[in-house]
Amino acid sequence: MAIERVPMTVEGHSRFEAELHRLKAEERPRIIQQIAEARALGDLSENAEYHAAKEAQGLNEARVAELEDRLGRADVIDTANLSGTTVKFGATVSLEDEDSGDKVKYRIVGEGEGNVKDGMISIGSPIARALIGKAKGETAEVTTPRGTRSYEVLKIEWK
Repeated sequence: MAIERVPMTVEGHSRFEAELHRLKAEERPRIIQQIAEARALGDLSENAEYHAAKEAQGLNEARVAELEDRLGRADVIDTANLSGTTVKFGATVSLEDEDSGDKVKYRIVGEGEGNVKDGMISIGSPIARALIGKAKGETAEVTTPRGTRSYEVLKIEWK
């Protein structure tokens, strides 16, 4: 069975690697120390510090496994080398909401890299899926929790 590759920007890959390193090199030893200190307090059955530390350990290890999986399946794409006249992974797209006239700019990035406040949307998001393949001047219909919105593609950039 083939491993499903996931597109990821160079920046996203670096950010995930840094987080993985921090979790393994800093958080893991800190949590192990907390567990050891809590064990020293005695009876583990009613030891809240011990149970909290074990829960933190489980959450940390789950995130480590998630990051290792994501990085292992990453298809790292340097978006600076991309070009084209239609929207695809890595594009920075300027849009105008046809109803409100509001203008927004989004960069289409890999799963888990999205952060709307920073102008980055995941390739799996509804708006990115609606924009893929559109050219300047075309309209994309996006179904949102507030209803269907229409966005006109004003500009497609590659950075």
